[in-house]
Amino acid sequence: MKAIFHTGITVSDLDQSIPFYRDVLGLKLITGPTEVFEGDELSQGVGVPGARLRLAIFEVGDGSLELLQYIEPKSPVDECMPPNCLGAMHVAFRVDDAREKMKELESKGVNFQGPLNVVDEGPLSGWRWVYFKDPDGITLEIIEYNPPH
Repeated sequence: MKAIFHTGITVSDLDQSIPFYRDVLGLKLITGPTEVFEGDELSQGVGVPGARLRLAIFEVGDGSLELLQYIEPKSPVDECMPPNCLGAMHVAFRVDDAREKMKELESKGVNFQGPLNVVDEGPLSGWRWVYFKDPDGITLEIIEYNPPH
């Protein structure tokens, strides 16, 4: 593998999620929202019979973040998995100054899971990180990383 090309997240409503990721987080929307994709090839490709979906893609550094909204079939669950569930994931956005980014995001209505975690010793030395959630309750993270010299 050469690199991570994109990370995909299934959301409940692109029209709700796009403004959050674009206007609150400041990501650049580069594709979408698209029209609805559907058909046997799509259903087979994503492993979801009868899949009908649309998407939006944001630029994030050298990669991208893809948001998918399944029109059909509807999600079998109404809430996101807690972080300790098998298959649970989160996306960490690297920032230059975690404290400043927290202040900026708080001014835009983002609530954080707790205070900034500061790690000065051990294998994660140099990490400054904190979790928060998007409109669907999907776990996201900001991280400042200053490796020890």
